[in-house]
Amino acid sequence: MFARALTADAELRPLEPWRAEEFLRNLDRAREHIAPWVGASFVATDLPSARAVLQRYADLWARDAGGIWGIWLDGVLVGGVMFVTFDAVLGVCEVGCWLEPAAEGRGLVTRAVGVIVDWAVGRRGVHRVEWRTNADNVRSLAVARRLGMRRDGTLRQVYAGPARRVDLEVWSVLADEWRSRSTAVAPPAAT
Repeated sequence: MFARALTADAELRPLEPWRAEEFLRNLDRAREHIAPWVGASFVATDLPSARAVLQRYADLWARDAGGIWGIWLDGVLVGGVMFVTFDAVLGVCEVGCWLEPAAEGRGLVTRAVGVIVDWAVGRRGVHRVEWRTNADNVRSLAVARRLGMRRDGTLRQVYAGPARRVDLEVWSVLADEWRSRSTAVAPPAAT
């Protein structure tokens, strides 16, 4: 089985549908914290919906259109990263993440996103990697900066939020920019 060390006590692994119970436990610990930032279709509330989320990403992986990997800290799933979209023909993908509060501040998301971006650029020839986030999500914007992404712009009031319409920031890094700062390329395993 594929596992990629992120730190001495954390690793990145495929997050497959058979891990739905573990994924649901992770979401239960993270739910309130991530709910303002991720789509409702991602934040599963029971085992069937957790399995459906992971199956959707497994199906995307099978179609070469996305994928999902978990971050395990001391053997416990604490979050993950994904290709929200992946289009090798156009050379464009979007990366995303989630993390429960107890695992924040360790650089795990930045390292994990770096692994999948290395793979997308280095192995698959992706030219543009996008990061889209709620303009109020300060932690997400900080990750984009740490990854060397540039702010492309803001899609103003693009979707309805609980209190008001939400602005969505679009950040990106191009392959040549990424290569100039990163040399390690490790392929994620099939999910």
